[in-house]
Amino acid sequence: MRIGGRHYRSIWLAEDGWAVEIIDQTRLPHDFAMVRLESLDDAVRAIREMEVRGAPLIGATGAYGLSLAARRDASTEALETAYRALLATRPTAVNLRWALDRMMAVLIQLPVAQRVEAAYRHAADICDDDVAINEAIGRHGLALLQQVWAAKGESGRLNVLTHCNAGWLAAVDYGTALAPIYGAYDAGIPVHVWADETRPRNQGASLTAWELGQHGVPHTVIVDNAGGHLMQQGLVDICITGTDRTTRHGDVCNKIGTYLKALAAWDNNVPFYVALPGPTIDWSIRDGLAEIEIEERDPQEVTRITGRNREGHVVPVEITPTGTAAANPSFDVTPARLVTGFITDRGVCEASEAGLARLFPEQA
Repeated sequence: MRIGGRHYRSIWLAEDGWAVEIIDQTRLPHDFAMVRLESLDDAVRAIREMEVRGAPLIGATGAYGLSLAARRDASTEALETAYRALLATRPTAVNLRWALDRMMAVLIQLPVAQRVEAAYRHAADICDDDVAINEAIGRHGLALLQQVWAAKGESGRLNVLTHCNAGWLAAVDYGTALAPIYGAYDAGIPVHVWADETRPRNQGASLTAWELGQHGVPHTVIVDNAGGHLMQQGLVDICITGTDRTTRHGDVCNKIGTYLKALAAWDNNVPFYVALPGPTIDWSIRDGLAEIEIEERDPQEVTRITGRNREGHVVPVEITPTGTAAANPSFDVTPARLVTGFITDRGVCEASEAGLARLFPEQA
């Protein structure tokens, strides 16, 4: 992650070696600020209020949240209470449960006196593993973008459309859907990104555009409903999105609006790929529409928007009539049949149970 030419991760241990620091994503792009997490309650708030977001980063924050809880009370009862509190913060993304289960499987087998040190060590391992996974996604995705670029005759710019934010800020580093784009840019491919604004929280307009700008990648923010038009005009060569949970059958749950992009891509013969870290696959379910719980968030995320005013102050404003009801489902499910393929840390595969089993045979 490059910010002002300096390398960052999105989560790290403070200098004291026990507190955790994060980038407060609710204040971007107007204010780059860090937040210090010192307790389980701090970690719960950071996840619930979306100071951290993105499936991989939520998992890493959950792991460190359990470490902070263990520092105060490492008894089995206290850890189980912390586990439940963290798991309840964001019900849709599977990485959180994966990270917490991985932590608990280790901690409850140890004597209480050894649990704090082990918790911090394993949380750090989860972060390092996430970096390695996303670096691998970037490499495999770069090879795919090179093929698309070659098929285009290596002329003009390579236009990639993405939805929401699946970059550095959604992971510990590198990102998922944006990792191949950074790789293509660094390799000299003239890549250009269409970044959906991604209402209601504008995570594409505020976060994706911000981090692409920090890296120097050419990009253009578009309203969510412009993607289909651009595809009809031949201005999109490939779509790449992230995912918060993917079933073993290949159904993809991602930020609301992803399904509509997949439909437009299918109708216009634009390849639609999903960057998929192994821990984001939920092998326990097959039917995404029937089995994935869709998080319903605060309606004020729809009725209000935050921006910088003429005086330079960042303020929220109401955009709907007073008293107007708003629904805020945070995710939708894209059926596997609309997904061209998955870019995983183990390679690229078709969006199907057979395709995933080929790359992850131990889960088959």
